[in-house]
Amino acid sequence: MEQRQLGKTDMKVSVVGFGGYEISMKSVETTIEGTRKLLNTALDQGMNVIDTASCYLESEKMIGETVSHRRQDYYLFSKFGEGKSYGLPYPDWDVRNVKPSVERTLRDLKTDYLDVMFIHSCTEAVLRRGELVEAAQKLKEEGVARYIGYSGDSTHALYAIETGVFDVLQTSLSIADQEAVTLTLDKAKERGMGIVIKRPLANVVWSRQGAENAPEAYIKRLEKLAYPFMDEESDVIAEKSLRFVLSFPQVHTALVGTKNLDHMLRAFEFAAKGKLSQEEFDAIRQRWQDMHEPAWAGLE
Repeated sequence: MEQRQLGKTDMKVSVVGFGGYEISMKSVETTIEGTRKLLNTALDQGMNVIDTASCYLESEKMIGETVSHRRQDYYLFSKFGEGKSYGLPYPDWDVRNVKPSVERTLRDLKTDYLDVMFIHSCTEAVLRRGELVEAAQKLKEEGVARYIGYSGDSTHALYAIETGVFDVLQTSLSIADQEAVTLTLDKAKERGMGIVIKRPLANVVWSRQGAENAPEAYIKRLEKLAYPFMDEESDVIAEKSLRFVLSFPQVHTALVGTKNLDHMLRAFEFAAKGKLSQEEFDAIRQRWQDMHEPAWAGLE
C-alpha cells in the first residue's frame, strides 16, 4: 500500500487507515473474533494506522484485545476531551478529565504510549482557554504521546492550526464535505502538519439512509450536488470519494471505519488505483463550487 510522510513527524503512514468508531456502534453487531480478523488482515495488507477515541465506547478495548501484540506494526492515534457523558468524573472539556481519560485509553489499548493524541473536536473557545492545549503538550513532553493533534473542522480547526502547537490535523473531506479544501488544508501544510482525513467516504450515506452514523446533512448535500456517478453502484461512489480525497497532495492518510473485512479490502483496492484523473477531480471540485451552500461547513 502507498505510504506518505505524515507532515514533519517521523511517520510514513498508509494512505488508508482504520477508523475505530464503527466497531463500537450500538447498532452494529461486532465480535472480538471478527475484529481480530479484520484488523490483523488489514495490517497484513500494509495498513499501518489505527485511529480511535476514549469516547468510542468499546473500541479501544477491542483494539487492545485484538492487535496490541502487534504494536510495532501500526501507528496508534486516540483522542480526549469528553467527560461525564463517557464515564469520566468532570464535565466535557474539563482539563481534570485528561489524566483519567488517558490512563483509561492506555489501559484499554494495552500500550504505554500513543503515536498521536488529538484534542477531540472542541470549539475554538475551548482551545482559547489554553488548559487542554497545555495538557496535550504535557502528554508530549512526558512521552505518553509522541505527537499531538487537533481533530475537528471549520474555523475551530483553523484556529488550532494557527496556534502552531499541533503536529497533526484530523479533519473531514469527501465528495460531500469540501470546506477544508479552501479553509484549512493549505494552511496546515504550510506549517508542516500531518493531515488525517475522517469521513472520506461520507459515511456511505447513499446506501445507509436512516442508519446510525449516516448524517442527514450529507444525504441532503449529495441530493443537491447530484454528481453524475451517484446513479452508479455503491462501490463506484465510494471509490470516487476515496480516490478524490487521496488526490489532494496535502492529504497523508484517510480513515475508513468499518466492521466488514470485505469493505476494508475494497477500500484498499480503490486506493491502489491511485488519484482520480485530472478531469474527474476537476469535475467534482467544480460541482461543489457551483452548488454548495455557504452553511455547508465541515461535519464533526
